[in-house]
Order: sequence, then C-alpha cells, then structure tokens
Amino acid sequence: MLSFTLRRLAQAVPVVLLSTLGVFSLLHMVPGDPALALAGSDATPEVLQAMRRELGLDQPLPIQYAQWMSRVLQGDLGRSYASKLPVGEQIAQRIPATLELTIAGLLLALLVSIPTGILAAVKERGPADWIVSSFNAFAIAVPNFWFGILMILLFGLVLGWLPPSGRGDFGREPVAALQFLILPAVTLALNQSAILSRFVKSSMLEVMHEDYIRTARAKGLREWLVIRRHVLRNALIPVATVLGIQFGRLLGGAIVVESVFAWPGVGRLILQGIGNRDYMIVQGTLLLLVVTFVLVNLVTDLAYGLFDPRIRLSRGIGR
Repeated sequence: MLSFTLRRLAQAVPVVLLSTLGVFSLLHMVPGDPALALAGSDATPEVLQAMRRELGLDQPLPIQYAQWMSRVLQGDLGRSYASKLPVGEQIAQRIPATLELTIAGLLLALLVSIPTGILAAVKERGPADWIVSSFNAFAIAVPNFWFGILMILLFGLVLGWLPPSGRGDFGREPVAALQFLILPAVTLALNQSAILSRFVKSSMLEVMHEDYIRTARAKGLREWLVIRRHVLRNALIPVATVLGIQFGRLLGGAIVVESVFAWPGVGRLILQGIGNRDYMIVQGTLLLLVVTFVLVNLVTDLAYGLFDPRIRLSRGIGR
C-alpha cells in the first residue's frame, strides 16, 4: 500500500506542476491589464508603469512564474492586487462555504442517482427506465446557470418559499442556513445526479449478466436478494472511482452556481479575481482546485483498490 501511494504521489507532482504552468500562461494571455484595472482608465502612463513595477508585472513572464512558484513552494500564495490581503487568508475564509455547497450537492446527487440508477436497471426497457432516462437526458442538457435562474424565479420570487441568494450560518440559525443552501445545492446536484444515475444503471446491467448472477437465480434465490447481495455489492464498487471525478466536477461547477446565488465561496472569489484582473487571486484559487482534485482522485484510487481485490492484486496494493 505504501509503495503504491508513493508512486501515485510521484505521478501527481508533474500534473500539478503542468497545471500551474497552464493556469499562469492562460491567465496572462487574457486581455486586460491589472495595473489599468487598479489605477483607473484615466491614469497616466507614468502611473501605470509605476503600478506595474510595484506589482512585479514589468518582469518577463518566465521570471514572474519562477517568483510565484518559489513563493508557492514556501506556502505563500502572494497578496491580492486589489485588497492587498494574503491570498491564502482570503481562500481560507471562502473554503468552508464552497465545501458546504459541494458536499451538499454530492449528497443530493447520490440520494437521487443510486435509487434511480438501480430502478432503471432492474426495470430495463420498462416505463420506469424510460422516465429515469428521460429525466437524466434533460438534467444533463440543462445548463447550471439557466436552471439556477429558474429556481430563483420560481421558489425565491414567485412562491417565496426559499431565499433567492446568500448564505446562512449553521452555527447560529441552522434552519435559515438550510433554506439558503437548498436552491444552490439542488442546482449543483442536478447534472451530477444524472451522470451518476446513468453510470449506476450501466454498472448494474453489466453485473446482472454475469454467470454468477444466473447461478444465484438458478438456485432459487428471490430477485430482491440477488440484487441486494450479489448485484449491488459488485456494481457499486466502480461508482467510487466516478465519485472522485464528479467531486472535482462539482468544484468546477460551483464557480457558476456560486455566482448565480451570490454564494460567498471560492468560485465567486475566482470570478471576482478575473473581473479585477487579480492574477494572484485566480492563480491561487485555481491551484487549490487542482491540488484538491488530484488528492481526491488519489484517495479514490486507493479506496477502489481496497474494495476490489482484483485491482489490489493487479496494482500491487498491500504488497
């Protein structure tokens, strides 16, 4: 297990480094001047030049990248151009909100996808399968921002059942905080629940056609026992791998959802940084998302190997 973990960590290092290089390069290719955004459109060339020198933007891009990476390796993500506050401090303030929304969206997606995926597989080519498949196709096709706006209009403005935007504090008012969380969590979970549901269905159907399932049925076991004891136990193992990928996608999707619902998380911080041409904010937050995605996939890969002995043997886990 230790050797496998070390190998996976060694493979993750180049991925993170290439991601930092890609983020830095693409960000500096985007039109816009941070100095102009800070100084204003009426600033003189001398003021702009002084501002670029103060921000370190007068250096060649390779030198800027090397300086940024040297600080990152020391645990310093730099300071925001706009607020002058440490980027790490601002990210730390926003992480709880993003994790709250992402975990809630993932739980909702699981609560919807697993039962619907099982139902569609067991009732294959029946009315239930058709309804679930139609809903999944709709959920995958609908953009998050459009669905979120519809949710705000219907439940926030027309019916007035839920607050249209903002975030509550579970420590002080848990009921109000839950009301604030419902709309963005449902919006974030819609697309992911459809993807997971289709994957659960395909995994179930693949297992249901295995020889040992036919043997269990031939022994006279009831169908629900076959599904519960034999099919689910093996069909849901690959879902663990997909969950890691979907968690990363949820983090990315949270950027749009947080903007629609004015949710004070890391995603909204990224959009604010892009609008202000605040390179340090955007680079730091995207680096955090990349590292989180890599670590989640590492944990998922290890868990998959522990659950499935075939993976454990083929990859040498536990040797």
